[in-house]
Amino acid sequence: MTRVYAISAVTLIVAMLAAIAVVIYMGRGQQLADADPYAQCRSSQIAGGAGSIGGPFELVSETGETVTDADIITEPTLIYFGYTFCPDVCPLDTVRNAEAVDILSEQGHSVTPVFISVDPGRDTPEVVEAFTANIHPDMIGLTGTPEQTDAASRAYRTYYRLHDTSDEFYLVDHSTFTYLVMPEDGFVEFFRREMSPAQMAEQVECFIEARS
Repeated sequence: MTRVYAISAVTLIVAMLAAIAVVIYMGRGQQLADADPYAQCRSSQIAGGAGSIGGPFELVSETGETVTDADIITEPTLIYFGYTFCPDVCPLDTVRNAEAVDILSEQGHSVTPVFISVDPGRDTPEVVEAFTANIHPDMIGLTGTPEQTDAASRAYRTYYRLHDTSDEFYLVDHSTFTYLVMPEDGFVEFFRREMSPAQMAEQVECFIEARS
């Protein structure tokens, strides 16, 4: 009988410990969710955390007006850094972003596509406007002075390097990430260029619904 009681006691203790572990696990899960409402949507690891990317910027709009990030990021926004003379990568990436925006629109989500030029010498507001109008009617194009461009690029930790600008057909090396920025929280995720429009739309939707 004593052995039966001992086994029962051990079983009860194990059950209690398991229950406590579940409660602790659920509590930690809730703490993580409270700390990062987008945790279930993230697919990338960001050195320094999401807060290390993004921030204020001041650039020039397609109409020649000086604008800030607060003027541009008024809803979920997809930001891409490139240049209009780019022979292949930028057109493909920005069209992909535009297609993702259209998919999201069909699902009832409004997302702004933004193109920021890293070639301020050639990309005047008029040139940028012609480029974005050809990609998507809602795409916002931004350019600026070299100093403004540099500051925006540093904020988003992008890379770009102009080749010999004495050649009018010079190219620009640049990173090709697309950044998802939320007006309430700033930068939340980046997407690589191999991601399809449907995949991007699905992930962006996760972020939007997690915030609502």
